[in-house]
Amino acid sequence: MTAAVGVVFQGLGMSGGMTNETRDWAAFDRDWYGARYGEILRRLGVDDPAAYHGFYKDHGVALRHSPNPYFDEAWYLSRYPAVARAVEDGKFCSGFDHYCRAGLATHNPHWLYNENFYRARLRAATASGATSADADGFRNGYDHYLRVGDAQFLSGSWFFDPMAYLAGAGVAQRGSTPYDQALRTAPVPGASQHRLSWYFDPEWYLQTYPDVKAALLAGEWRSALHHYQTNDNPGQYNPNPFFSEEFYSRVNHDVVDAVEDGRFRNFYEHFLIFGMHELRRPCADIDLEVYYRNAHVQHEVERGDYHDAFAHFIAHARKPGAEVSFLKDSEPLAKKIHLDMCRIRLPLLLGGEIDFSCDSPDLSVIMVVHNLFAMTLNALASLRANYNGPLQVIVVDSGSTDSIRQIERHVRGLDVVRFPANVGFLLGANAGLEKVRAAFTLYLNNDTELMPGAIGHALARLRNACTTGAVGAKLVRTNGLLQEAGSIIWRDGSVQGYLRDQSPDTPEANFVRSVDYCSGAFLMVRTAPLRQLGGFDPAYAPAYFEETDLCVRLREAGWDVVYDPAVVVLHYEYGTSSFVSGASMIARNNALFRSRHADYLRNKAFANTLLLAQARSADRRQKHVLFIEDRLPYRFLGSGFPRANDIVHALAALGHHVTLYPVFRPTEGREDMHGHFPDTVEVIWDRELPELEEFIKSRPGYYDAVWIARTHNADRVAPVLVSCAQALAGSQLVVDTEAVAAPRTHMHRVLKGEGGENTVADMLEQEFRHLFMAEKIIAVNEKEASIIRAHGFGNVSVLGHMQAPAATSPGWEERRDLLFVGAVHDPHAPNLDSLLWFAEHVLPLLDASLPPDVRFTICGYLDRRVDLSGLVAHPRVSLLGRVEDIGPVYARHRVFVAPTRFAAGIPYKLHEAAAHGLPCVASALLCEQMGWRAGQDMLCASVADPQAFADAITHLYTGQELWEHIRSNALARIARENGPDLYRETIAAILGFS
Repeated sequence: MTAAVGVVFQGLGMSGGMTNETRDWAAFDRDWYGARYGEILRRLGVDDPAAYHGFYKDHGVALRHSPNPYFDEAWYLSRYPAVARAVEDGKFCSGFDHYCRAGLATHNPHWLYNENFYRARLRAATASGATSADADGFRNGYDHYLRVGDAQFLSGSWFFDPMAYLAGAGVAQRGSTPYDQALRTAPVPGASQHRLSWYFDPEWYLQTYPDVKAALLAGEWRSALHHYQTNDNPGQYNPNPFFSEEFYSRVNHDVVDAVEDGRFRNFYEHFLIFGMHELRRPCADIDLEVYYRNAHVQHEVERGDYHDAFAHFIAHARKPGAEVSFLKDSEPLAKKIHLDMCRIRLPLLLGGEIDFSCDSPDLSVIMVVHNLFAMTLNALASLRANYNGPLQVIVVDSGSTDSIRQIERHVRGLDVVRFPANVGFLLGANAGLEKVRAAFTLYLNNDTELMPGAIGHALARLRNACTTGAVGAKLVRTNGLLQEAGSIIWRDGSVQGYLRDQSPDTPEANFVRSVDYCSGAFLMVRTAPLRQLGGFDPAYAPAYFEETDLCVRLREAGWDVVYDPAVVVLHYEYGTSSFVSGASMIARNNALFRSRHADYLRNKAFANTLLLAQARSADRRQKHVLFIEDRLPYRFLGSGFPRANDIVHALAALGHHVTLYPVFRPTEGREDMHGHFPDTVEVIWDRELPELEEFIKSRPGYYDAVWIARTHNADRVAPVLVSCAQALAGSQLVVDTEAVAAPRTHMHRVLKGEGGENTVADMLEQEFRHLFMAEKIIAVNEKEASIIRAHGFGNVSVLGHMQAPAATSPGWEERRDLLFVGAVHDPHAPNLDSLLWFAEHVLPLLDASLPPDVRFTICGYLDRRVDLSGLVAHPRVSLLGRVEDIGPVYARHRVFVAPTRFAAGIPYKLHEAAAHGLPCVASALLCEQMGWRAGQDMLCASVADPQAFADAITHLYTGQELWEHIRSNALARIARENGPDLYRETIAAILGFS
């Protein structure tokens, strides 16, 4: 042994003994060594355990023995050929010697552990309180894993899941941890092979490679996984039926050299480290990229249920929507559970605690019941819990034979109408209508449960829209899938619940729209027109098509019927009738409906799945706009997204149906969508650019206009538009440039002292190369419009920002501090450049003119990947980050600062600040872009003169008269140039819909 190796052994504690509690990869484990190499030790007469350590140093190293269970010498030399050559050349006496002296951070010591994998997992775990691998006392990630991570049931590689191991091992050994136990447990030849992770399938492996199974039975290998990870021909074996070494090597030429020179043991190792995160195909018939686009898959991976899309794929047997099939198949069980829960709740609902007594009800509820006492009480309890206001509840007992006959004993304040026999829903409902006292009437089945806010949302919809005659619900069956999201009437008189069997979360089910009709399981109607129409038409008695007919008659009388996804109702479905026995009645009433409403049906679509989008809305006059943007335009994102958000709101306010489609799938949570967009907007949050072509083709002839936000998105979607030309025939294409980027890019290069092969003219030519497609082009200001026109485009309109002056705003004395509002998405963002310049060059100059307690607040979205240390260190800076309501932030600051050095378009934040009564000091560049008067509407200074910028801030901050003058002028401009009415008029003129 070389002296160097001896030093390593001494420094790393190779003392000749180790206990389970130590779990040290650098220590010699005498007991384990004796058990592992007992046969050769006995043959050579080494019987004294005290001599094992010496034998290892003198002979075991050369025999490629491992010093402990945590390091596999033979595998290490096989896995790292360069290390094996270095050992042969005498640079290291063994692979273990290399690992101790040079490989701690870069090499893996065992085939069941991967340093990079563990560190990545540990970063997530440390957020929950686990100890960092970089903390004092840990030599590398493996050290941390053995001493801490293994006991916390963390995984050290793709191939070892501690919970899967313990499930297969049957029992955890006392004082041991999963990984430690796995390495120390002697294999049992012929024992069943259980799966330790999603990434390796031992059962499939042994069936596919019978020679390995025979060798395993002979005791040559510890397990199927041991063979796969340590055999001498790693490229000849596949780990599971979903990965092919041959295919991956054939289609990924960039990886071949890396595998051949030993950087990767085989192609599967490259796939695990890089390929599956790059969504490369693991074999010919698996498109991982397409699979990962599934919203459910992405949600479960991001939530941490699965490490990646490949693991999810294997776990779900190739079916990302398998849970939907399961839910459909499980409906009988779900219904049984629902009935059981009704029975379990029943004793808790007896005794008269449910009380509907009232004098002036907000709503009258008609519930027709025939038996099902437990279910009925469950529905009434749900109704009472859902709405605290006064309710009149009319229970029509249609010949019940169970405890419904004494329901007044258990529910107070009911109006009960009784029939001696079952008269059916229609006649019972009409009898109940005679007792209605409220301005609104709700037909509610007794096999329903109301989700939070259902009654309140429906009432608000009717109260806030005087033309709405009826409101229907999103009906969810007991298995969690949709019964309907509004219903469709086809030209032949047939009907269809929209999106049946889909997830209630699907975007298409979650926007408000006018519909043909909604189910009578939950249908809230204005009482006055309901009585004028005589309730349900008795011709449809006893049931079927009665609510369809009623909604059509409401529509023919000039009332709207609205589907509201905020009204969510769990429906047992067919809990009160026999669907099969009603087949003949359905046929009869369908014929009656067709004859009664022939004129209405002539304007309906033919029953065709490609016409679902058209048919789902009953408003034939409404125009449809497909709005394409980089991301869902949340206001907190800044960077032009607030303007896009305003445009979407304006389009919806004009009465158009807007489909909002992002180029990149949102990374924000679903909760971020709440309140950011009008409830009539269809927000496609679960798809992105690769699905856009299929999306458009599924809606042929649907869109009257396609509005593309940002010029670079015109480049991205150009091939899609060509492919979808037939589906978009008759649609006008609008490209909203949002900002002309070339001048901004040029300014940035000048600031950085960089040259460039392309001139600004060249860059503009490239930027505008796809504008020829557009019927309408939009610029954000007249300056940029003139640039576009100069390149030969005459169809250019100007659309700036929408703002309304705040009704009230604090005065000069009530405000303090400086404010900057803007998003920082990446290290090259103009906002970050301006903030760093301001903090370094201007803030220090303010120390002489402003009190030391005056703060500089930075408000807005801040990407966590951007280094903000240069700002945080400054004593005046306060990082506020993203806020939900920007109004109070504007209201408490005295001066807005916008030191932008390169930009395009118009800074939204300046209009927003002015609208909130906050005067601004900005760079001369922004003043020019705004077209405002320096010294009158805002103060301006050159970013080449930090002192001038600081002086302007001081004058505005300390001079009340100047401050009030600037604020008054800016508010006047906002009212004159940016009002919502003018904004909507401009958009209407651009689209030119007749």
